Amino acid sequence: MIVGLGALIVAAFFTGAAFYINIAEQPARLSLDDAAMLAEWKISCARGFVVQAPLCALGCLLGLVAWWQTGAWGFAIGALAMIANGPWTGLTIISLNKALAGTDAASAGPETHALMTRWGSRHAVRTALGAAAIAAFLSSLV
Repeated sequence: MIVGLGALIVAAFFTGAAFYINIAEQPARLSLDDAAMLAEWKISCARGFVVQAPLCALGCLLGLVAWWQTGAWGFAIGALAMIANGPWTGLTIISLNKALAGTDAASAGPETHALMTRWGSRHAVRTALGAAAIAAFLSSLV
């Protein structure tokens, strides 16, 4: 059960970081002028990837090990929810990341703001996937 608890802790860290982005960082970013908003996002996105991607992989791995050890399906479901962030990001967010990263801050405008708003909505799905992993891991631990 220690591995399952580790999976839960990692999922909680991931979800907390994703939730923070959605409820604090993204709204603050959107309140800036377009050039400052984009400049902040570029720094934040690079740093966020370094934190969130390893947490997804580790949460999945720990969830799968806990499932293998216990046979509790909640661990497998939680592991899938954690790793689903990768395909979700690849299919829906990477194209926005590329468009935003390729935009010069000096030329940022209403279109950039619209892309950033769409990015925030799609990032919220990552938060939901993390919350689903937490629920699944918890269901197997109790």
